[in-house]
Amino acid sequence: MSVLDRVRRRFARPPELVRAVVQASADPDERVLAWGALVRDGGWLVATSRGLRVVPAGLSLPDAGEVGVLPWHQVGSARWTATGDGGGRFEVTPLTEVEPGVQARLPVERHALSDAGGLPPVVRRRVDETVVASRRAPLPGRGGVVLVARRVPGQPVREWTVVFDDDADRSDPAAREVARQKLAEAVAADQPD
Repeated sequence: MSVLDRVRRRFARPPELVRAVVQASADPDERVLAWGALVRDGGWLVATSRGLRVVPAGLSLPDAGEVGVLPWHQVGSARWTATGDGGGRFEVTPLTEVEPGVQARLPVERHALSDAGGLPPVVRRRVDETVVASRRAPLPGRGGVVLVARRVPGQPVREWTVVFDDDADRSDPAAREVARQKLAEAVAADQPD
């Protein structure tokens, strides 16, 4: 991409459907940060101030408010692989709360982009900004958990959660007890004296 193309892209307005989706948001302060053109079926992968949105090319304007958002604090990981032609692929692993303080990884969402625009660095920065602390802890016998403190919009304190390496360990009473203890220790250490 030439310097002129980069300058044009930086000052370009988001596509009309992308603007319509963000304008229909329940959050009046939500704004578009970056977007990339999707390969399959067209459309856009959009980074907003709230999270990631997939805006289909065939979306009708009256349905703009129906496009969901994956909040930044629910993105477990977002891996970018560039193809060298301005495009590439994002592999996004969403998280979901399965019980208080415990999150599970959902299936990886793959997004092939023909033009990534400024999306990769924006996604990286936004995900990184939500993570305040992260540490691994082993479980008895095998596997482990990741203890993560994240900033959640609208909450004054950071939220600590545990994510098991293997979902099967969540049903093991011994593993659950160790994870519960590790999470309690992390939360206690995070509290001001």
